[in-house]
Amino acid sequence: MSGPDAVAHDAEPIRKIGFVGIGNMGWPMAANLVKGGFEVTVSDAVPGRASQFAAEVGGRAAGSASEAAQGAEAVVTILPTSAQVAEVAAAIGPALAPGSLVIDMTSGQPGKTREIAAELAGRGIGMIDAPVSGGVPRAKNGSLAIMLGGEDALLDRAEPVLKAMGTSLHRCGGIGAGQAMKALNNLASAGNFMLGVEVMLIGQRFGLDPAKMVDVLNASSGMSDSSQRKFKQFVLSRRFDDGFALELMVKDLGIALEVGRQTATPTPLAALAKELWAAALSSLGPGNNHTAGAQLPEKLAGEILGGNK
Repeated sequence: MSGPDAVAHDAEPIRKIGFVGIGNMGWPMAANLVKGGFEVTVSDAVPGRASQFAAEVGGRAAGSASEAAQGAEAVVTILPTSAQVAEVAAAIGPALAPGSLVIDMTSGQPGKTREIAAELAGRGIGMIDAPVSGGVPRAKNGSLAIMLGGEDALLDRAEPVLKAMGTSLHRCGGIGAGQAMKALNNLASAGNFMLGVEVMLIGQRFGLDPAKMVDVLNASSGMSDSSQRKFKQFVLSRRFDDGFALELMVKDLGIALEVGRQTATPTPLAALAKELWAAALSSLGPGNNHTAGAQLPEKLAGEILGGNK
């Protein structure tokens, strides 16, 4: 038998974890695994970052993903794209024993993830997808929402690991389902964000205080994650630094629209949202936080929220 169903489901609890990708989100997530008593070996593409983590947090530093996988019962990956996950999976496959598990927490492409899972299954290695929502603050305090895709037996085995990083675990379906859900969640969030910025610009021109508008939205039916956690904190403050990159938001919206195309679902509003965010990225350039996307509607209006024209 080939494919994910061919994977042996080892009942032994996971204690030794390789963690690949300790960026803005990965660092605090791996730190919570260390705090949870797991034996964690970290690796990262940025030279010296793994050693810095080991020195500041604990665990062990590895010079490569394959080294991090040596002796691991599970490997967690959280990387920018599925293409990078595929490269890591090819590198760590020979180092992992049959019955081990890959937990991909990347906001990736469901179709590509299914391909990777099938290749790993040929080695007797299981894979689940487990992308997260909540940003850096919730990664730090271990309260992430985690969207899961994969076989129930594999999800059962991964659950203690996941609970060290998140408090809200949602089983969405087979492999790739978690990533589809994550992209669609970000599509809803992205649309709410841009519409909320436009709402505040209209109100400001009318004479309303944007900060007061946020208070009213949060007490009314216009409430959203953006009104609760982004508008005052990162837009009106002009900090634009919540830890999630603008280019990653555009990537996730592309994945959501890809799922829409694959399911033959009409997505006129989603397509418009994707174009607005792509225009923000084109205008601001890479390296910006996604909350800086508010500057596109501000530019179109010729007005800065909380400031002057």
